Amino acid sequence: MAFPVALQLYSVRNDLKEDLRGTLEKVKEMGYDGVEFARFQGHDPKVVKAICKELGLTPISAHVPLQDMLASPVETFEVYRDMEVEYVTVPYLPPAIQPQVRDYRETIREVEQVCKSAKEAGLKMLYHNHDFEFMKIDGEYALDMLYRLIPADLLQTELDVCWVAIGGENPADYIRKYANRCPIVHLKDYYKSGETTGALYELIGIEPAEKKEENSFEFRPLGKGMQDLPRILKACKQAGAEWLVVEQDEPSMGLTPMECAKASIDYLKTVNE
Repeated sequence: MAFPVALQLYSVRNDLKEDLRGTLEKVKEMGYDGVEFARFQGHDPKVVKAICKELGLTPISAHVPLQDMLASPVETFEVYRDMEVEYVTVPYLPPAIQPQVRDYRETIREVEQVCKSAKEAGLKMLYHNHDFEFMKIDGEYALDMLYRLIPADLLQTELDVCWVAIGGENPADYIRKYANRCPIVHLKDYYKSGETTGALYELIGIEPAEKKEENSFEFRPLGKGMQDLPRILKACKQAGAEWLVVEQDEPSMGLTPMECAKASIDYLKTVNE
């Protein structure tokens, strides 16, 4: 395939918790080249590292809560440096520091602080967006402000194509916008009907919907939803991306999380050439 492909292990978090080795073996058998961590589901990081090395799964990156990196940067980064990941990623901003709640420049200063700490630890920092970064501040998206104020040598992108689309922008265009600053792209497909997307965060366990809605939304395996993935993959090549990461926060279409992960890599085998 043109790009190596990793699985964000949050996608199969319950399987991983119950059977670490068996789950990672299946991930490798499906055809994934690497993995991206979101904590270790109760397992010893050294054991996780050893199994990945044995199976030939590259641990490319890790999603690490911003507050952990701010509170204990040395200890936090030591864990991931020992895991031999290349990148650490700000995965999500808690509601209290999102741009619609407080002065976003304060949040950006905190992100820059952990970027500098990561660089000192020999790690590279990424930022994984959702849709709230597509609110405008003085006519500029909060996400663009983040990347304008923090230089590329400290912070690069991990654009999530689902959330870019939900935020109102074309994912392929946005990937090209950050050419040579997007080493990892998060591939995620979805289906929605209607305009309301209030239930999205409920699906990922962050923010409950205030009321039931007639409109629907679900994350889907790649190729089963609304994304123009061939166009997105072409943009990844044009922008100099190095890795693709598959993520599906919740299963759908009657499939298990592992079946969704397999459906996604099977689709990529047909188009990632």
